[in-house]
Amino acid sequence: MEGNLFTGMIPTCFGKFQKMQGLYLYGNKLSGIIPSSIGNLTQLAVLFLSQNNLEGSIPPSIGTCQSLQQLDVSQNHLSGVIPQQVFQIFSLSLLLNLSHNSFSGKLPVEIDSLKNINSLDVSKNNFSGEIPATIGNCLNLVYLGLHGNSFNGTIPSSMASLKSLEYLDVSRNNLSGLIPKGLEKLSFLKYLNISFNNIEGEVPIEGVFRNVNMISVIGNNKLCGGIPQLQLPTCHKVTKSRKSLASRLTITIVCVITCILLVSTFLVLYWRKKSKKKPSSIVSNIDLLPTISYKMLHQATNGFSLNNLIGSGSFGVVYKGVLEQDERLVAVKVLNLQNKDASKSFMAECNVLRNVRHRNLIKILTCCSSINYNGDDFKALVFEFMTNGSLEMWLHPMTDNDNQSKNLSILQRLIIAIDVAFALNYLHNHCEQKIIHCDLKPSNILLDSDMIAHVSDFGLSRLLTTSNDSSQKCTSTIGLKGSIGYAAPEYGIGGEASTEGDVYSYGVLVLEMFTGRRPTDDMFKDGLNLHNFVKMSLPKRLIQVVDPMLLAREVEEMGVATAAMMATKEDDNDNEIEVEEANNTEDFRHIDVDMQKCLLSILNIGILCSLESPKERINMEEVIKELQLIKSTFVGLGIRRSRPSRAQRLGTTRRD
Repeated sequence: MEGNLFTGMIPTCFGKFQKMQGLYLYGNKLSGIIPSSIGNLTQLAVLFLSQNNLEGSIPPSIGTCQSLQQLDVSQNHLSGVIPQQVFQIFSLSLLLNLSHNSFSGKLPVEIDSLKNINSLDVSKNNFSGEIPATIGNCLNLVYLGLHGNSFNGTIPSSMASLKSLEYLDVSRNNLSGLIPKGLEKLSFLKYLNISFNNIEGEVPIEGVFRNVNMISVIGNNKLCGGIPQLQLPTCHKVTKSRKSLASRLTITIVCVITCILLVSTFLVLYWRKKSKKKPSSIVSNIDLLPTISYKMLHQATNGFSLNNLIGSGSFGVVYKGVLEQDERLVAVKVLNLQNKDASKSFMAECNVLRNVRHRNLIKILTCCSSINYNGDDFKALVFEFMTNGSLEMWLHPMTDNDNQSKNLSILQRLIIAIDVAFALNYLHNHCEQKIIHCDLKPSNILLDSDMIAHVSDFGLSRLLTTSNDSSQKCTSTIGLKGSIGYAAPEYGIGGEASTEGDVYSYGVLVLEMFTGRRPTDDMFKDGLNLHNFVKMSLPKRLIQVVDPMLLAREVEEMGVATAAMMATKEDDNDNEIEVEEANNTEDFRHIDVDMQKCLLSILNIGILCSLESPKERINMEEVIKELQLIKSTFVGLGIRRSRPSRAQRLGTTRRD
């Protein structure tokens, strides 16, 4: 029953199917708890409950399922500690997947009871404590995922006993100490990720450590050595000379005291100078801002009232508020700190927005890192409020409220597309460090009172530094790289974040703006996507592709009367473009050839940006030139037809 839309709870009567050997419920919308009656299924070999909305914990009764070989409860909302009974299922030999939940506590030392387990994944939970050394007794392990938790201590040296291990990921924890030398002797190990911990010392150079594509060690600032491609500092051996050590210690102490005195003097002078000045108004650079208090944000949002809630996402929720100081409307983005990546998203967004200035980027006013009234950690970002909401609201308005009256014209959509292109071009080509947005989509495009577009939500963004070797890149952010439908295809196979990836997302955005279809529409399956759908339809079925709401508005504004079921007009090259019925209704309208050319050119730009190969996509500077030419044509300023744009040439060569 996997991969459906089943809702509600798992029926307890399933426990009566005592001869059942496999239960597949993954990929639904089931909620509630896992019923304890599952324990009655003593012949069960496979239990797959992943990708649902299940809560609670794993029932201890599962320990009676002594035939169970595969257990997958990943990607739910399960919590609590893992019942000891799970580690008493000695038949569990193929898979135990608890990832992407909220399990807590320590990983029990009894884990070695699963001596025959092949794949163990407990990543993206809230586990803490040390990784038990007994895990080295699970000699048949091939896949071991421990990343995205709060494990501390060292990487157990006993892992060197896992001779069959092919995949090991302990990244994004609080591990310290040295890399066990024994790991380089694991001949089958093909992937090792120890990034974003506090691991130190020398990186081995044998085994898996010989291939830079098989390991990741970034985010450990005290590592040294390793193969040259890692570009880590050279390891320096500690001198045994007591005299030399004493002299170094003396010099260090003197330097520290001197620095403290200098910093103290500077701070005193700075605060004296600042106190003489009149307090300045809020500025956008977060380094120069006093952080706003939790109390002020609580008051500004009426206690974070649901009436003030204007949006939500994976990393938090957004409230509308009014700051009492100047009665300024603001948007307050409150981070969901239960999501382990939210704090990293907070830092990524701060690092980007404090260094950028552009009319088409959202402006950060201040931030808050404090404690709420319940004594819990609280982080929030405060932005300018965008009165016209998101582009998502305009492209896909709700039908059960007054938003349904919203409808953007061709020119408005074109201007918004140009605004977004300017923002991306600035991030890619005109910042001190290249910035990759990584999550461009309509909900992250906000519109102010003048309908000027502002790119927002930099929680997934990359600060990209390129060395002399263009292949060596350093990115700093969390592991995600975009939303389904908008993320570039190369990201799906582990490709690094790139400006070309942003261009792909932009191309999908343009196609969505002018077709009215989301890239996640149910029609896009079996290899068909929005890019292919538009490409196959142009130029003959142009009107079938373009958003019917857009055409209806344009026809109404132009005063074009109802026409025949199908009409054709010739362009300047004597090529016919069919104008078929819009939205398959009896109200058959047609638009003139000039507007058809504009729409065709715009859609072709979307196609050029969303090509599968990153190298074939055009860059944002070329996109801006193309769109401005189209805009000039649309508003009647005229362009020289002897120099057709690349998008226009592409449209011409595709015609039959």
